[in-house]
Amino acid sequence: MKHTTKVAEKSTVKITLKFDAQEWKDALTKAYLKTRNKFAVNGFRKGKAPKNVIENVYGKGVFFEDGLNILFAEGYDKAIEKESKKYTFVGEPEVSVDKLEDEEVVLTAIVPVYPEVKISTYKGMKIQEYAYTVKDEEIDAEINRLLDRNARKVPVEGRTAQNGDIANIDFCGTVDGVKFDGGEAQGFDLTLGSGQFIPGFEEQVVGMAIGEKKDVNVTFPENYQAENLKGKPAVFAVTLNSLQGKELPELTDEFIKDATGSETVEAYKAKTKERLQQSADKRSTDATENSILEAIAQNTEVEIPQAMIDREIDSLVQKFEYQLMYQGLKLQDYLEFLKVSKEDFRKNYEESAIKNVKSQLIISQIIKEEKIEATEEEVEAKVAEQAKSVEKTTEEYKKNMDPRQFDYIRSDIVITKLFAMLKANNEMFVEEEKPAKKTTAKKPATKKTTAKKAEEKTEEQA
Repeated sequence: MKHTTKVAEKSTVKITLKFDAQEWKDALTKAYLKTRNKFAVNGFRKGKAPKNVIENVYGKGVFFEDGLNILFAEGYDKAIEKESKKYTFVGEPEVSVDKLEDEEVVLTAIVPVYPEVKISTYKGMKIQEYAYTVKDEEIDAEINRLLDRNARKVPVEGRTAQNGDIANIDFCGTVDGVKFDGGEAQGFDLTLGSGQFIPGFEEQVVGMAIGEKKDVNVTFPENYQAENLKGKPAVFAVTLNSLQGKELPELTDEFIKDATGSETVEAYKAKTKERLQQSADKRSTDATENSILEAIAQNTEVEIPQAMIDREIDSLVQKFEYQLMYQGLKLQDYLEFLKVSKEDFRKNYEESAIKNVKSQLIISQIIKEEKIEATEEEVEAKVAEQAKSVEKTTEEYKKNMDPRQFDYIRSDIVITKLFAMLKANNEMFVEEEKPAKKTTAKKPATKKTTAKKAEEKTEEQA
């Protein structure tokens, strides 16, 4: 077997495999020995008919497909091994038959390879840095949520429904007089003013009296998840069964100690601020690193092979699938609920996948150019730090460590060094935070299903 390799477009190489007459003949013999038990020929026990007899009965090309597969498997592996120092192969080949004759067989494989990454510059740029700080209103919001979680529900009588009430309702929705999936429930608790239903629904329940029945007219948003309901006007027959209000506990040191374990309100506020600031610092770091990578990406040329994009899409879809599994759902059920095909669902991740892969390639290229490494001393220090956090000696902690943990620690040290170097070699500036604009989020008219909650949770985590 002889092979030649030629660089092709879009980060692929073309490998041409040429086999002579004897190699082709040997492959057909192997194909015969492998598959002869499949063929029944009169006068012979199954699997005992000679090769030429089977070819006469079933046609000369009866073993061609298996023979070609055998040729390719043997020849391709040898070619890949020889070219592995020159190329890093990142996906499966696309194979075609260029020539098929008794004297010679020529096969071609188009194989994706690790792309060339050309970064014109990654130093001396002006890049935005992010620094989020915890505000007093965020701490107050946490305390209000704590009070709300510990609130007593008390029956409301003698007045109509108002915002903040928990309205127990029956509802049945129709579009053009026809019921639709997910548009009906009995005994559903809806907190008025929470925005759980689309604008217009909760507002029309406000003012209803207990026992009152009412038609609530709303219009589904244009971006609603169900295709058959987008932008459609709907009518919900609503019955208000009962009302409950919330009686919040008094914010005292005694309440805080019982609810959280903190000794005083001020101690809880300090602890809450510290926790929120840790989260804010993580957001700041992530946002700054993304900002740096986006700036470098604008100065980067790279042809990403589709195989790398597809693999990243697989990873993103799998992560989302795991989130659904944690909530007792299957991806197929989720897609059926949204009335979306798996192919269209995957397309939604393509833009993110391309961005992720490009960032990974940029990171790898700069690490290579700058020769950034994690020393054994740095790894040992990190292990000791982790051991101390769980109150163990370094040696005790090491005994239960998986080799992959060491790889993760090394990678984390290298990445930390990388971004420290990039921040030091670029002009970083912090833009003053602007007050967030108040917006009214569009919500579905029906109650949120588990699938919808899973989608929102995953979006928040992303």
